[in-house]
Amino acid sequence: MFLEVFKLKNIMQSSALSEKKIFKDLSFEDTQVAFSYRSDTDLWKSYLLFASINRNWLVSSGTKLIRFALKSGIPIDPLLKSTLFKHFCGGENIEDCEKTIQMLAQYHVGTILDYSVEGEKTEQAFDETEQETIATIHKAASNPAAIPFTVFKTTGLAPFELLEKVSAFINNPNLSLSESEEAMLQKLIKRVDNICKTAHQHGVKVFIDAEETWIQDAIDSLAYQMMEKYNLQSVIVYNTYQLYTLAGLGKLKIAKEKGLDKGFKVGAKIVRGAYMEKERARAKALGYADPIQPNKSATDKAFNEALLFCVENKAMIDFCAGTHNEQSCLYLAKLMEQHQIAKKDAGVWFAQLYGMSDHISFNLAKAGYNVAKYVPYGPLKSVMPYLFRRAAENTSVAGQSSREFTLISKEIARRKRAKGKL
Repeated sequence: MFLEVFKLKNIMQSSALSEKKIFKDLSFEDTQVAFSYRSDTDLWKSYLLFASINRNWLVSSGTKLIRFALKSGIPIDPLLKSTLFKHFCGGENIEDCEKTIQMLAQYHVGTILDYSVEGEKTEQAFDETEQETIATIHKAASNPAAIPFTVFKTTGLAPFELLEKVSAFINNPNLSLSESEEAMLQKLIKRVDNICKTAHQHGVKVFIDAEETWIQDAIDSLAYQMMEKYNLQSVIVYNTYQLYTLAGLGKLKIAKEKGLDKGFKVGAKIVRGAYMEKERARAKALGYADPIQPNKSATDKAFNEALLFCVENKAMIDFCAGTHNEQSCLYLAKLMEQHQIAKKDAGVWFAQLYGMSDHISFNLAKAGYNVAKYVPYGPLKSVMPYLFRRAAENTSVAGQSSREFTLISKEIARRKRAKGKL
């Protein structure tokens, strides 16, 4: 009995020393590092922005007013460009993003160019999105150190309804696609293949974003087809796994088995998810089982289990932890230390959205980890759906906007003290 207690004590002491070693140069409270790239003026603008976002009623009413103004032709573009758009987006085109790309690179943070035009429904728009995504690949190839990934949403390349029908067909082979649907599907496959082939030719890694569960099976199928073609020697194509879904962890494990069976390496972007309210409402309306985790703690548990699974299967999985959760980032850093994975291992990345969680991104980068920011861009009116989601997300995620606001307030106070004003 004494021997077992002695062993346990040694293990606990060793773990404590290891954590101290891991985190001595990593603190998410260091606001000087987090906001070093923001001028005093920009910081005050961010302060006012998150002070507004912190009020749910203001976000709700403000969103309605902006939509009305845009629909009515009221000239509010300058106001939007200097507030929401400037904070969360890199610009209206790739060239506009160059300043942001260089700024992030200066602090060893990579850029993920994200063409965030949503809601298009024409073949011409899908072709344009394909070509714009390929343009981001060429941009990344010209500066791989600064732009380590590119990304696309499948709904930017084909009608939502088609993906819904294909997903239903995958789960019920008795269904069938019409001749026109089959033609649209072949166009989609060609677009996705063209993007992934170009990425493979230029050695650029590409994320395929996750979307709603009722179209996700079609997206997964495309992702695995691309992995089987382009992930044979190294990981180019990454599928996204949403761990707020009950099926997320199981899908990740299935991906590993598919890779073993087909001989390809798996690329995995691990996220919590972004469609919870919509998913629950649809499940209730249509009378099927809720596909979402019962609560946040269950989601957190599944997310961390996914990180552990990826680390334990590092030989065949390259992965990116897309998260704004401090504890999950610390957990992954600890796992990397325990499994002797170098901070700069090319197969392990952290990612956050531009304009959010700078205290995580910049402090991780300073500590030596691979970090990248999603930098959305596109014509102002076309990216408004994205901006509305960012504002809503900050109000719906418990403590997110207040956390951003608190950190910005802390940095403003620190700068005042440094200048002798307090």
